[in-house]
Amino acid sequence: MLRPTPTILLDLDGTIIDSQPGILSSCRAALRALGHEPEPSLDLSALIGPPIEDGMRWLLERYGDDRVAEAVAAYRSDYGQRGLFSSPPYPGIVQALTAMRSAGARLILATSKRREFAQRILEHIGFDGFFTAIHGSEAGGALDHKPELISHIAERHALAPSDCVMIGDRRHDVAGAHANEMRALGVLWGYGTRGELEAAGADALVCEPAGLPTAALAMATAGMR
Repeated sequence: MLRPTPTILLDLDGTIIDSQPGILSSCRAALRALGHEPEPSLDLSALIGPPIEDGMRWLLERYGDDRVAEAVAAYRSDYGQRGLFSSPPYPGIVQALTAMRSAGARLILATSKRREFAQRILEHIGFDGFFTAIHGSEAGGALDHKPELISHIAERHALAPSDCVMIGDRRHDVAGAHANEMRALGVLWGYGTRGELEAAGADALVCEPAGLPTAALAMATAGMR
């Protein structure tokens, strides 16, 4: 009898790529498009990870502005033209992806970023070939949140939750995995903190990309034993 293939779902921002420079630049461009001048000291790191609609809503509250849809459109226009290209992969990630694929795991991208942006980023850095499938949010707000996105991926690829692990750097990744009865592996080189991931109930944490293959494969195959 053939053994099931372990499936590893991976977040993008803060897990595979350091997307902060491009995201922050496009957030500032969106604010300017709506007539606001962002303060140089404004900390926008909280915007990285959650759906951009949630981040823009939080950001605009500082200016007493509720034009979330306009801000998101301005952000995506700028990000699609230039911001997404400022997304270098983390050191050691290419080796980690290579090791997981070589061990027989199926890799699927699961990001709250627009799927078309994720595809272009992975192609730009030469990582698209690692993934069996690339999934993200779609136009109109579909699949913006991790629980529904992971549910969609599991149904689309007929995944057994016990054979899967979700890897990400924010509590949203953990929540999405657990909502779908999958284990969640938190990474500490991204934008979430150890405290955030532990409070969210991450099943394990990894401190650096070199430790990712061993931890992910152990977790993804735990249900096969």
